[in-house]
Amino acid sequence: MTAVVMTMVTDVDADIAIDMRNSFGNIFRITTFGESHGAAVGGVVDGMPAGIDIDTDFIQAELNRRRPGQSALTTSRKEADSVELLSGVFEGKSTGCPIGFIVRNTNQHSNDYDNMRNIFRPSHADYTYHEKFGIRDHRGGGRSSARITIARCVGGALAKLALRQIGVDIVAYTSQVGPVRLDGGYRDYDLTKVETNDVRCPDPLTAERMANLIKEVKGKGNTVGGVITCVIKGCPVGLGEPEFGKLHAALGHAMLTINAVKGFEYGDGFDMANYMGTDVNDIFLPNEAAANGEPLRLHTKTNHSGGIQGGISNGEDIYFRVAFKPVATLLMEQETVDVEGNATTLTARGRHDPCVLPRAVPVVESMAAMTILDYYLMNKTTKM
Repeated sequence: MTAVVMTMVTDVDADIAIDMRNSFGNIFRITTFGESHGAAVGGVVDGMPAGIDIDTDFIQAELNRRRPGQSALTTSRKEADSVELLSGVFEGKSTGCPIGFIVRNTNQHSNDYDNMRNIFRPSHADYTYHEKFGIRDHRGGGRSSARITIARCVGGALAKLALRQIGVDIVAYTSQVGPVRLDGGYRDYDLTKVETNDVRCPDPLTAERMANLIKEVKGKGNTVGGVITCVIKGCPVGLGEPEFGKLHAALGHAMLTINAVKGFEYGDGFDMANYMGTDVNDIFLPNEAAANGEPLRLHTKTNHSGGIQGGISNGEDIYFRVAFKPVATLLMEQETVDVEGNATTLTARGRHDPCVLPRAVPVVESMAAMTILDYYLMNKTTKM
């Protein structure tokens, strides 16, 4: 009897492990498929509320913000990244059924990766994939490629369309590239200017400095990291759970699943360690509406907490930062080893981003949108 129980547990654990590799979310849930140099990238979104207007032009515009070849600061790979919705939409509205979609790869240069077939790139997923699965797709990294974030942007666009119905707005921007950073917080800038430059930074002068640094790095065959800041406005009070389902933990998990992400902090984050409680406690303001017989709706004088307290949204702006490492593939000689562990050198070929930040902005927004919508739908199920 014990042996049977153990077998059942093992099978369940295996199912969970397989599921967690390719799916994200609880009620609003996306499952993705595809490789960088395969036929296509795509996915299935389940849990999309019925009756939402599906603006296909908006979904395509979100993919255009992520696509390669959009400026001199990104990889030169040319892809239209045209999305095809296969199901779950009828007469321009979501039906509540799974939304299947596909984006076909059309401009792969797989031969560029022939010299990497038996070599592990430093700081890339080559070695870990090889050890875990016993096989890896060396062409562009296969499943570990940032190209897979196409599916996240489609799911995020659908989530954004649903969140419009409840007044939630999400915007991210590049706040740092290497040592070049914005000095102020998100309230100090006009976030409508994020899309006015190739770096996606709301301050034009800082954006120019960031762009010049990326061009300089690209010219040397090197790469550079940075930080993306994201702001969520209009989030309802009450999203998140008190213990292991904390909203900031969910957002952190979402961001840390993005390629090249190495750090996450929300609110004032690590800066909180430098202050006293009297400096950073968010003081509640008197509720004048309640005095007039209206429902209780509190606001705080400051927002050091980043819109989340006790793991639950408090109605203030949610803001967080995501740190990205430099891209691992360098167009210069690096020391490494081959699949047998022998010392060798590698000079990568092909088309690669010198900095992921400009194209990662819509990916950060998408993961935030899917998380917020998922937690909004879960919160609805906890109330009668």
